[in-house]
Amino acid sequence: MNPLKSLGFLTAFIVPALCIMGHYLGGYANFITLAFVFVALPLFDALFGEDRTNLTNAEAVIQAEKFYYRLITYVWAIFQLAFLIWGAFVIPTINTTVALIGFMVGFALVTGGIGITVAHELGHKKSKLERFYAKLILMTVCYMHFYIEHNRGHHVYVATPRDPATSRKGECFYRFWFRSVFGGYKSAWKLEGERLKRRGIPFWSQKNQMILFTLLPVLFAGVLTAIVSLYYQVFVWQVPAFFFIQSILAFTLLELVNYVEHYGIVRKELSPGKYERVNPMHSWNANYQLSNFFLFQLQRHSDHHANAIKRYQVLNHYDESPQLPSGYPLMIMIAAFPPLWFKLMNPRLARWENAVYLKRA
Repeated sequence: MNPLKSLGFLTAFIVPALCIMGHYLGGYANFITLAFVFVALPLFDALFGEDRTNLTNAEAVIQAEKFYYRLITYVWAIFQLAFLIWGAFVIPTINTTVALIGFMVGFALVTGGIGITVAHELGHKKSKLERFYAKLILMTVCYMHFYIEHNRGHHVYVATPRDPATSRKGECFYRFWFRSVFGGYKSAWKLEGERLKRRGIPFWSQKNQMILFTLLPVLFAGVLTAIVSLYYQVFVWQVPAFFFIQSILAFTLLELVNYVEHYGIVRKELSPGKYERVNPMHSWNANYQLSNFFLFQLQRHSDHHANAIKRYQVLNHYDESPQLPSGYPLMIMIAAFPPLWFKLMNPRLARWENAVYLKRA
């Protein structure tokens, strides 16, 4: 891999740096993170274009084992925890509505836009350390059930009616949000219950991960509030409010990404309830080089779903995959405006349906 490309993944740390800088500059400067992600990044994507190159099989084997790429994600996991603690200490000092809104949205772009992306990468791996870091990050955004639902639910049922995280054709993001957020949480409880039943373990036991996953963020918020309150020698109510609001904003960003990645894609039903195997045709793909650096190549989502265990640095592009017209930063903005989204994406979805079903039938 090109050394410059290897360094590209470090650019993710620019986003929290901008958030921190914006806070200390104050006022409207808190919106600098928002401007960078939703204005500068789409412009850079348009300027630098796509990178559709793939590593050879031999190169991929070497790159997949390099510790450097794992180290970046490990550092991020520890950094996100420290970043959240920093946020809890500075939130009481923000005294204008403008600064508060800019700070909260910018903060969620860090913890959700990049943080959950890193947790997603780590949560797919077999290493106990990587899975621990995935859970640690998800705790900071109150979305620990994602660890269960995404791996054991979404990746099994993606592009089928059974998957709450697969957006339907003609479904706006706002309706999808409720179905995915609450349906995913319910599904995680069900999946965990099935796991315990197979092992002969009582549902209400300490072995039930969902009990811990539900309580741990609340306990963490309580401890964080107590520490900050002791520091300021007064109860700092802003800390729990900050923690839960940034969490909602963070996982809303995740759900926007889910919406974009899977909009309208449905696997062929081979028999009632049985679907064709997931392949690179079953997720929307994007190869915009700069935003892919910031998102650890999550935008090469087609290969991720076809080969979930592959590490981010060796994900491939497939010409046959359905392609998004831009990277995620611009696409999630468009998804927030349903008429514009449907006008842009429904014709592309129709071409995918024609290529996959009508010509194969």
